[in-house]
Amino acid sequence: MFDTRHPNIKKLLASLAFVTLSLQTCVELSPQVPPPSKFIYFRPQSSSMTDMLRDAPLGQVIRWATKNKILKYPEERDDYDLPTTYSTMLNAAEQNAPMPSSINTRIASYVEPARHRTRASSTLSSDSEMVETSNLEKVQTEKEERSPYAPADKDVEALSLNRIRSRLEAAPYTEARLELEAELSLARTETRPIVPVKTSDGNILVDWYTTDDPANPQNWSDTKRSFISIVICLYTFVVYTGSAIYTSSEEELIHKWGLRPVEASLPLSLYVLAYGMGPLIWAPLSEIPVIGRSPVYATTMVLFTILSLPTAMVNNFAGLLVLRFLQGFFGSPCLANGAATMQDMYSLLYLPYALVAWVSAAYCGPALGPLLSGFAVAVKGWRWSLWEILWAAGPIFLVMFMLLPETSTPNILLRRAKRLRKLTGDSRLMSQSEIDQKKMSASKILVDAIVKPIEITLKDPAIAFVNVYTAIIYGIYYSFFEVFPLVYPVYYGFSLGMVGVVFTCILVACMIGIAIYCAYLHFYLVPDIMKNGLRVQESRLVPALFACFGPTIGLFLFGWTARESIHWIAPTVGITIYAASVFIVMQCVFVYVPLSYPHYAASLFAGNDFLRSAFACGSILFGRPLFVNLGVGKGVSVLGGLSVIGLSSPWAKLGLGPGLYVTAGQWVMGDQ
Repeated sequence: MFDTRHPNIKKLLASLAFVTLSLQTCVELSPQVPPPSKFIYFRPQSSSMTDMLRDAPLGQVIRWATKNKILKYPEERDDYDLPTTYSTMLNAAEQNAPMPSSINTRIASYVEPARHRTRASSTLSSDSEMVETSNLEKVQTEKEERSPYAPADKDVEALSLNRIRSRLEAAPYTEARLELEAELSLARTETRPIVPVKTSDGNILVDWYTTDDPANPQNWSDTKRSFISIVICLYTFVVYTGSAIYTSSEEELIHKWGLRPVEASLPLSLYVLAYGMGPLIWAPLSEIPVIGRSPVYATTMVLFTILSLPTAMVNNFAGLLVLRFLQGFFGSPCLANGAATMQDMYSLLYLPYALVAWVSAAYCGPALGPLLSGFAVAVKGWRWSLWEILWAAGPIFLVMFMLLPETSTPNILLRRAKRLRKLTGDSRLMSQSEIDQKKMSASKILVDAIVKPIEITLKDPAIAFVNVYTAIIYGIYYSFFEVFPLVYPVYYGFSLGMVGVVFTCILVACMIGIAIYCAYLHFYLVPDIMKNGLRVQESRLVPALFACFGPTIGLFLFGWTARESIHWIAPTVGITIYAASVFIVMQCVFVYVPLSYPHYAASLFAGNDFLRSAFACGSILFGRPLFVNLGVGKGVSVLGGLSVIGLSSPWAKLGLGPGLYVTAGQWVMGDQ
């Protein structure tokens, strides 16, 4: 931290506070539409821009420096009135009456599939499902009570929906969430107050105030959600571009420091390895309610940006290796938490569209890196590629620091509960995330983040195969950065900059993949879910049934048409086929994995990220010797042969998945 007593720091904070207060005053002076009179509650009316600034890291720093006198939350304002539902419950005498059976029945109907719906659980007997349900509800709120002063009928309906809505993170990819979101979308058409729930030990769970509470990320405007999505995508693009942007500098470093080609590729391979290791730490850290996502983004991105300066100025190879590894490690939260941020804001039904944009940024980043640096390095020298990382990261960090709000529901409600306790002086007001956080320990976080993905991978052959197959195709993708310099300059006389232009074929492939996958979502998946509900998770592999042939076809086409006698467009078409089909396969995997084990989705993603990055790190190192010693045709054929492994997998999992993996699912669930 910094010393706020320093004169310069005081001036800076005073200036920031003045600008912020001016913006806030302008917003507050604008006319506001009062809430409907038939509901008695406080409905915050504020600007999205002011909210974003307040919830962003910069706003939190200003609030801390001014002791919360600037950028106040509604609960901190003098004119704030505690919602009637909360004041009534706080003032009521202790009640021990059980919750009406109608509500319990309704809640149970939505919670039943919530936590561990796996491919195995879908085939188990109804008795087994009841056991799973009972395990799910072993939380402190399992014996919740309802205040006798709560509204009746339609407000009871809102209660039964929204008390579960605040805990959707426990089951982010299940039928329960889909059904719940469908009813919530109808409830948002009119403002309904949400009645808080009292637990068996007397705590009152802090939730959203209304069905359209503006603090709920899923209630944010399309403009606000789109802005945040764009920032996350740009952040992801910059970090992924930072990996391959260095490849244009390899040849000059070989001559400058007398390196072997394999040694010159180490800064790239270590960067890739590091951003695969980072999610093992950053993913579980961001899931701790008291921390959230935004602090992790801001802290690591500022370190990534700062490290970019010495990386571009280093004068020895060992220092370059260390700095590149640290760059990748601190840039990895976009890989660890990008999908989680999208999930916070978008409903389950339309989340795949948001994920398409995010995955596209990650997929195209490495491909465009050589293009961005190729021409500049040829004229300005090898350092230029590393300077470009700093120039791209700096503006993104500033935008994130000033305008990227917190999206984690557990964190938002935890902070709201703290403000309400300060306002009322009543310690019974708690969020569900605070209760859950008390049960967290370093050992449990470590088990869920590292041990559990390994256990599931070893016990479930489907997850094991998915991890191995995605690691192979991801490693092949990064091997292109070693084979392209052996093909296009040698056979076709391309310059360093023109080799970067060839990588744009991956951008074209990505656009083709987006068009195909979005058409599948729009014309098949979304209508099918709306009509029939969520099917077994293997049904998400339908696009992969056809796309799985693409990697093998594309690789063999590239490998055996890359020669002087054949036009350069032929091998380029092969790479395009490979890249487009891999994009579709990866999209299917990103949906299939979390549906298999919802509760461990983040950990499974982190494990998959590590395996992919580890194999990609190795492929960068063995790629050039492979192609030099065997030749381009035979070397690429080896990789094409590895890709054959994936041809039968989607068909087998789609046809046999639910029955084939019952035993594996029982093994995993038996340890819970």
